Amino acid sequence: MTDIEIEIAGEVFQARFEDQDAPQTCARFRELLPFSDRIIHVRWSGEACWIPMGDRDLGIGHENATSHPAPGHVIVYPGGVSETEILIAYGPCCFSSKAGQLAGNHFLTITGGLDRLAKIGRSVLWDGAKNITFRKG
Repeated sequence: MTDIEIEIAGEVFQARFEDQDAPQTCARFRELLPFSDRIIHVRWSGEACWIPMGDRDLGIGHENATSHPAPGHVIVYPGGVSETEILIAYGPCCFSSKAGQLAGNHFLTITGGLDRLAKIGRSVLWDGAKNITFRKG
């Protein structure tokens, strides 16, 4: 089932919301759709890209939180110790910030094309920021 499409630098990925495990986060993110920004490569976390959101308050707490998202998992950190952010894992990852290890809400899972996602992740690392859009599937 596809709930959402994620387009990164012209590549489109199908994803599903994790409504059962992160209902508040999923509901809040649906309100933001369509959502466009730029992703950059993480600094401390491993093979992932992120969208820094500064002090933006999404009005959610922690649910279905993990420090070790699997490739294709999309997590949101609602702020607190570090800034609010969205992280997309494309390989091994331990979610961290300059303040240390964090846990973010796993609320989306990319359901295919993980080889393309890894290629884009490496391109963000070596070539710089890419445009990203989340929209209803």
